[in-house]
Amino acid sequence: MKNYLVIGGTSGIGKKLVQNLSEIGHKVYASYNETKPTVTGHISYHKLNVLDDIPEINFLPDTLHGVVYCPGSIVLKPFKRISPRDFVSDYELQVIGAVKVIQQTLAALKKSESGSIVLFSTVAVQAGLNFHSLISASKGAIEGLTRALAAELAPSIRVNCIAPSLTDTPLASNLLNTEAKRSANAKKHPLNRIGTPHDIASAAEFLLTEKSDWITGQILHVDGGISTVKS
Repeated sequence: MKNYLVIGGTSGIGKKLVQNLSEIGHKVYASYNETKPTVTGHISYHKLNVLDDIPEINFLPDTLHGVVYCPGSIVLKPFKRISPRDFVSDYELQVIGAVKVIQQTLAALKKSESGSIVLFSTVAVQAGLNFHSLISASKGAIEGLTRALAAELAPSIRVNCIAPSLTDTPLASNLLNTEAKRSANAKKHPLNRIGTPHDIASAAEFLLTEKSDWITGQILHVDGGISTVKS
């Protein structure tokens, strides 16, 4: 049994990952802010606000095998309608929050001698999509952070990032709240469907475990082919 920390573990991709890790016998420490936990098993839930100056992550064991940072936002609107403060707020959630968590868990990860950190980006960083300037700016920073930390923390800690396309989670509910929207978005992908939490959580689980022991510094595109395939 290994010890994993999932920040944002009660909704969407984080919730599914927590469930997967628990079902195969690992001990999971899952944080939540507004969405209360509903999954049971080998899971220890803790309320945590990553926007606090120093989030209190004092509930972990001495040794930690993996950390996953799931909090994010999807705000899509024209660049001219986004204030500089909006960019700062999004960066604080998506990037600075991850930095705080990683800095506080480094010692426990190093004790495992084979720790893994998984972060999340978006297909929009590589693809260049209309109205995605806010999220692309923050997630572009996450991709840079992934590569830099992978170099700095090797060989004892691996750092990788998943870049999904649109996924059927509560975070994306406004983009998928009608059959017309779902159908139109599905058709944009070569595999002709929207991503599911299972799709992305399975990739995160792979990057956490020894199955990916020779993978670090990578941006894994789990996106139905939209970033590279034209159909």
